[in-house]
Amino acid sequence: MKVRPLGDKILVKRDEAATKTDSGIFLPESAKDKPKQGKVMAVGNGILNKDKGTYVPFTVKKGDTVIFSSYSGTEVKIDGEPYLIMTEEEILGIVE
Repeated sequence: MKVRPLGDKILVKRDEAATKTDSGIFLPESAKDKPKQGKVMAVGNGILNKDKGTYVPFTVKKGDTVIFSSYSGTEVKIDGEPYLIMTEEEILGIVE
């Protein structure tokens, strides 16, 4: 299934949670933190400028790796895979 976000929404694939610590200890499912980083999979048209009737383009683009806060976005499943749909305002930064 192909999904195209609408308006000012961005589709993000969250990175996988770490399965073991830096020292080599394997983590159980209950101890894993959800990563606060992911890859932009698709973007909408942008934010509508009501005065001019045009869309303001996004700062992020498809393929960017971004950092977001813990409770950002809405979780959705697409073809059994978890994704987040969020606005650009919820993105804290781009990893370069």
